[in-house]
Amino acid sequence: MLELSRRGPVAVLTLNRPPVNAINDKMGDAFNRILDQLEAIDDWTLLHIRGQGKVFAAGADLDLIRSWKDAPKPGRALAGYIDRLQRVYRRIELLPQVTFCEIGGAALGGGFELALSCDLRMAASEVKVGLPETGIGLIPGLGGTQRLTRLCGRGIAARLILTAEPVDGATAERLGLVQWSCARAELEERARVVTDRIASLPTEALRVAKQCIAAAADDRGQGYTLERELGGELLTTPRTQQLISAFLDKSKAAKS
Repeated sequence: MLELSRRGPVAVLTLNRPPVNAINDKMGDAFNRILDQLEAIDDWTLLHIRGQGKVFAAGADLDLIRSWKDAPKPGRALAGYIDRLQRVYRRIELLPQVTFCEIGGAALGGGFELALSCDLRMAASEVKVGLPETGIGLIPGLGGTQRLTRLCGRGIAARLILTAEPVDGATAERLGLVQWSCARAELEERARVVTDRIASLPTEALRVAKQCIAAAADDRGQGYTLERELGGELLTTPRTQQLISAFLDKSKAAKS
């Protein structure tokens, strides 16, 4: 269902629930187990989430949707699922490490909401991404209305959610839904290059930068305080000291 592997400081989490990697409670439980495992260690820098097969993740499966509809209290059944999966996606969002989602197949509904819980996204130009829930009388409830609005603004979020129309990966990049798009044949290599580059950067600097970016949503200006205090603390770390010394030595040599 979920497979965890390592590529040096990169933890690679692969969705493998054929045929379409549908998101259900068992997958949510599997995510929690893997997150428990990752949070217990501190020797990794980036979580790279990807999907096995032609579909990245297609949201809730049909049996699950049917179970909500036929439940004695449908609203409560759906609300319970939403609560459980919101908690999982929130755990991903709050990881101190960088999170990256490689979208090599359709990412719809809860599948795209999973991608939105990551810091960065790269999609194949040909794939479809979107939040089609209003088409069956529901809403994207796993954080989609909130994260997409924060990411792209109210207008773009309204376009995708209120029309229920998916867009291709190239359009998703133009709209700001993903940060990169490329041909599907190039995606795996491009994703590896980007994730390896990020993972090579100083871990503490990445963590502080991620905290400051998240704080930008705080109207009280907390992010400026974090920049000042946490940014100053970085100067005392051995890796930063080493990198700055190397940079200064290189600059001095170039002027000589």
